[in-house]
Amino acid sequence: MTEKVVIIDYGAGNLLNVVRAFEHCDAEVSIAESANAILGAERLVLPGVGAFSDSMRELKNREMIEPILAYAASGKPLLGICLGMQLLLDSSEEFGNWDGLGLIPGNVVGIPETGIDGAPHKIPHIGWNELTSGKCESWGKTVLDSIPEGSTVYFVHSFMAVPTNDQHRLADCDYDGRQVCAAVQRENIIGCQFHPEKSGPVGLQIIQNFLSF
Repeated sequence: MTEKVVIIDYGAGNLLNVVRAFEHCDAEVSIAESANAILGAERLVLPGVGAFSDSMRELKNREMIEPILAYAASGKPLLGICLGMQLLLDSSEEFGNWDGLGLIPGNVVGIPETGIDGAPHKIPHIGWNELTSGKCESWGKTVLDSIPEGSTVYFVHSFMAVPTNDQHRLADCDYDGRQVCAAVQRENIIGCQFHPEKSGPVGLQIIQNFLSF
């Protein structure tokens, strides 16, 4: 059976790569530009690149926040990608203090400007990095099910999520000794800081796992 996916369009980045990745996994994809399209979804994806505050403002202006929260409460799968993952948290310190969707307890903060040795490193964090288990005991029955620890995925970000509850911290990556949250999951609410649509076969497997929820 073909799985149906709704991808939210709120003006925060090019959706083409995300759409193509889901279609490659044989999903039937539609784009949500209204509240009704969100509420009727079987699986929902919140992508995004850019500024946290601008994105929350656009979601509010398009009257999408309440439908997203109602959808999340239904128990159906919701996946946030990159900035979309950060929006799932309570708040962000990016250029001020901004409220998020509050679906996963925690805050978004800047990636430290130095490695653990004190030497400066590049911000944003761009490129391929390995997934580690972090605080999570097992990836079984999560979006990372069957993904080997150490698999590489593609990141582009300057800020990072810090979940309040370590049980929601599904995976990390190591950036010069700094542990950066790479994925989160709280029941049906899932987030990937990396771009699965740009992460080759590993990313496609993660998308396939999401389609199996």
